Order: sequence, then C-alpha cells, then structure tokens
Amino acid sequence: MGKSKNNLLLEKLVYTGTSEIEPHLTLVSYNEHELQEAKGKNIKSIIDSIKCDCVNWLTTCGMKDTEVVREVCEHFEIDFLVLQDILNANHLTKIEEHDKYIVFITKIFRPNENIEEELTQQQVAIILGSNFVLTFLEKETQLFDDISTAIKSNTLRIRQKQSDYLFSVVINSVVGNYINIVSTIDDSLEDLEEELLKITNAKDIGIQIQSLRRQYMQIKRAVLPLKEQYSKLLRSTSTLIHKVNHPFFDDVNDHLQFVLQTIEICRETLSSLVDLYISNNDLKMNEIMKRLTVVSTIFIPLTFLVGVWGMNFEFMPELSWKHGYLFAWGLMLLVGVGGYLFFKRKKWY
Repeated sequence: MGKSKNNLLLEKLVYTGTSEIEPHLTLVSYNEHELQEAKGKNIKSIIDSIKCDCVNWLTTCGMKDTEVVREVCEHFEIDFLVLQDILNANHLTKIEEHDKYIVFITKIFRPNENIEEELTQQQVAIILGSNFVLTFLEKETQLFDDISTAIKSNTLRIRQKQSDYLFSVVINSVVGNYINIVSTIDDSLEDLEEELLKITNAKDIGIQIQSLRRQYMQIKRAVLPLKEQYSKLLRSTSTLIHKVNHPFFDDVNDHLQFVLQTIEICRETLSSLVDLYISNNDLKMNEIMKRLTVVSTIFIPLTFLVGVWGMNFEFMPELSWKHGYLFAWGLMLLVGVGGYLFFKRKKWY
C-alpha cells in the first residue's frame, strides 16, 4: 500500500481515480422565459452562456485533466479543499455547508453484466450555489438524462423554480440509483434463499452469496453516512435552500429512508443465508455419510462370509462341495439385496 500524503500540504492537484475520459462540460441555463444549452472542453468555451438571471446547471464529465476542473471551481469560487475532495475518487460520502454553496459528495453505481462481479462505481460531486448547480462526474452516465428532458419540456414547471429545487432533484436521482441497486440485491438474495431451501441445487451458492455481499458492502459504504449527513440539509438554515422547497428535500429523505431500511433487510437476509448455506452443507454431508454408512453396512456381512470361506483350514466341507461356489454367490447376493431392501423400506437410503 502506498504512503498516504497530507492533502493540506499539497499544492498540485491529483485525480485519484482511473477514468481516462477527457473532460467535457455541458451547460443548461434556464429561467421561466428562456432555455439555453452549451457544450465545451473548458469553462472558457461556455462562459458566455452562463447567465446571472438564470439557473445554471453545469456538468463536468471527466476528471483526468485537473486544470479544467480547477478552472470551473475557480469561476464559481469553490474552495481549494473542496476541489481536492472532488478529485479524490475514494472520498467518503459527505454533505458540507459553506457560506456561498453546499457540497454533496457520494458514489453512484451500475451493475455489471456478470452479476458475480462487484458493482461499477464512480464518484459524483454536486454543488449548490445561489444560481447554479455543479455536477462533477468521472465518466458518462444516463442517470441525470430525465432531468435534462424535464427541463426542456418544463415538466412540473421546473424552470420556474430556483436552483435548490434542481439540487433536490439531482440528489433524488442519486437516491433513485441506490433504490434500484438495493432492490436488485434484495431480489437476488430472495432468489438465493429459495434455492437454498431446496436441498439439491446445481449452482455454487457460496460464490453468489459472497458476490452479493461485496455489492451490499459497496452500496452500504456509500449510503450509510447519508443517514447522518442528509439531516444537515433538513436542519439547514442556509439561505441557499428556500423554505418553499423544503418539502422536496423531505421527499428525498423518504426515499433515502427506504434505501436504509432495504439495506438493513439485506444485512439480515445475508446473515440468514450464510447460516442456511452452512446448514445446507451439513445436511448434504450428513446425507452423503448416511449413504456411505448404508453401503458399508450392506457389505459387512458379505465381508464376513468371504472371510469365513477364505480361512485356510484343511477340513472345510463347503470347499469340496460341487455347488459350493454358486451357493456362496447366491447367499451373498441374497444378503446384499435383503439388506438393501430393508434400508429402503425404512427410508434410510
């Protein structure tokens, strides 16, 4: 493991993630009367489209070029420490209030085609200002596409509302992502539980349980801190969050509580699945041992008979009997079949 550096002593910005996407910016600027969109590779290419009398939603996708991210943050007067947090792809989930803006940093997830692999995750940073919402993404995502569509079509008169409403909608999309992921994990755990309740199953359930456990831990690490962090927004006295929009943040909190409850259910289900898996393995082992014991019991009298006739005494009447060999085989078959039928009738085999 590499040596951790003190970020308070670093002047150079470093992106700690793995995304190789070149940064590109997408701006949606709107108010009640107008809507304008712009795209560019840096803040200078779209700066003329940023309007003071509009809500400006600026998405920066790609953290590889830290200079582009720095220029965006400098334009909106975002603190250097916050900039470092945005570039730290392993940052813990947090909500932080500043004088002129509110910062929300968390993870979003996408399931892989191979369900046994861990979830693909990326960090997302959302910043609320008086007339802007900034989102910073490591890679492309369709998570916020419905918001763009709603702005264009002015769904629920979104263009008449302030930036804090947009902030709540973006957060709600993030929580919606959590709902989809934990619901999928919960459904998979229920399917596994049904399989485990059947004594015979072809799949390697243990690998699937471990895979779902890793996915559960990923989502838990992102969501659990929100249990305390999100309450900061609900109790916030910041002028950036208007009283009229408080119900929307409460609604997001309801969705978050559902995620937290589902995570708790997943934890209990995982625990019971592990116990059930171990019990199932014990039952299978007992079944195997029982069958082996039955087979051994059937062969014990046959071994005895062979042992008796294998003794090297000089005077053994059976040895000189013409039909002795056939008699021995017949007796052994009779004893073997008789033992098998006895165990079968007792349902021991």
